[in-house]
Amino acid sequence: MYLKIKRLIDIILSLIGLIILSPFFLILMLAIKLDSKGPVLFKQKRVGIYKTHFNILKFRTMSIETPKDTPTHLLQNPEQYITKMGKFLRKTSLDELPQIWNIFVGQMSIIGPRPALWNQYGLIEERDKYGANDISPGLTGWAQINGRDELPIEVKAKLDGEYVAKISFWVDVKCFFGTIVSVVKSDGVVEGGTGELVQKDVKSIKVPIRRS
Repeated sequence: MYLKIKRLIDIILSLIGLIILSPFFLILMLAIKLDSKGPVLFKQKRVGIYKTHFNILKFRTMSIETPKDTPTHLLQNPEQYITKMGKFLRKTSLDELPQIWNIFVGQMSIIGPRPALWNQYGLIEERDKYGANDISPGLTGWAQINGRDELPIEVKAKLDGEYVAKISFWVDVKCFFGTIVSVVKSDGVVEGGTGELVQKDVKSIKVPIRRS
C-alpha cells in the first residue's frame, strides 16, 4: 500500500520541484556552459527497478574528455577531469537536481537505493541478495545518510537491503532530512576512492536476506 502512496508523493513533490526550481536550473545551466565546453546535461545508463536500464540525468561536472561509463573512484586522478563549476556542483550535490525529472516520469523515486551504473556488476549482485534491485532507485537513500562515497560495496548493499526491509513513510522522511544534513556538512564525499569506513562493520548490519 505504501508503495502506491510513495509514487503519488514522488509525482507531486517532483512536479513542485520542477516548477519552483526552474529559474535556478537556468542559472546553473548558464554557469556550466560558460565554464567549459560540452552539453549542460550529462546522461548515463543506470540500473532501475528489476534491473531495467534508464538514462539518469545530471548537470555535467566533468570535461568531455572523461572516459565514459567509469565510476569516478575508478579514474586515475579524477580531479583532472572535474571542471571548476563541477567541483562546486559535486560538493553541494546540486549536480543531482536534474534527476527530479527522472522521478517525475517514474524512473526513480525521491528515496531509494542510488541507481548503480549498468556495469557495476558487483554492486548489482550484492543488492540481489536483499531485494534492493526490486524497488525504484532513489535520488537519495539510507546508504547516503550512512556514509555515501565512503562505503564499500558490501556495506552499501546491506544498507540498501535494510531500507527495503524497513521501507515506510517515516523512514523516507528520515532519509530526506538526513540527506539535507549530510549535504550541508559534505559528509562522506570522496573523490577518487570509496574509502574505508572503519566505524562500520559489514557483519554488524543485520538485514534479512531474500533468496530467489
